Amino acid sequence: MATLELSVQDDVASAPVRGRRKLGVLFWLACGWLAIILSLAILAPVLPLQNPVDMDMLERRAPFSTEHWLGTDGLGRDELARLIFGARVSLTVGLIAPMIGLVFGGALGLLAGYFRGRFETLVVGSMDVLLAFPPLIFALAVVAYLGQSVPNLTVILGVLGIPAFMRVARAATLTLARREFVIAAEALGASHARILLRELLPNVILPLLAFFLLGVAVTIVVEGALSFLGLGVPPPMASWGSMIGEGRESLDVAPRLAFLPAAALFMTVLAFNLVGDTLRALTDPRQGAL
Repeated sequence: MATLELSVQDDVASAPVRGRRKLGVLFWLACGWLAIILSLAILAPVLPLQNPVDMDMLERRAPFSTEHWLGTDGLGRDELARLIFGARVSLTVGLIAPMIGLVFGGALGLLAGYFRGRFETLVVGSMDVLLAFPPLIFALAVVAYLGQSVPNLTVILGVLGIPAFMRVARAATLTLARREFVIAAEALGASHARILLRELLPNVILPLLAFFLLGVAVTIVVEGALSFLGLGVPPPMASWGSMIGEGRESLDVAPRLAFLPAAALFMTVLAFNLVGDTLRALTDPRQGAL
């Protein structure tokens, strides 16, 4: 009997260790990269960097040096400064736009999955109409009409993300709406608002936050694509996509001008995907995480 108790205690003590092992080395490397990029983007105005819009035509495409650690671009602007300030734009759009989808799409999905009926039909139908438009073509058309600016681009990409967040929230709500704790709350006379906010939301928010990280990765790529096509942030502001577009003109003489922002974009998107996939697996209700 004592041996059995010791075995149970060992299993309980080792459970957190097993949980930590599930995260893996790649997860922590991705978190480290994101921490570095976010820190540089936040602290960019106080870092000892040159002005990212100052041009020096005598220093066009200058190589690496102590004055310009990553050289200069085709207009003589410091590449390191533009890379870090470009991260501010890419991450601002990449983080705020999915927040719009998370708030509005999550709320609609939670309500549709709980109340069902005609309201669910209306919400799902309206989201299907929005999904019927090709996202990139829709974004190109609206940006071309409203003009190039960070707020316009952020709102457009946020609206395009609402259907995906709605579907995730609705699916999670449908899974949880008839669970024992919800039925017990209804039997005790809890109001709909209390059930939604106290019982369902804490459980639905977990898969939504995991999906949010994946949405950030997708949004950064879309912002980069629009900036590459010249419909993203207006010049002389820098974003990784616009830097790649400007660097393609110098591929034959200075390929680093396109490679460096492309590498930063690739590593950041990969890191968000790794973290999002890991958290999604840990919060998957089919695995009992909820």
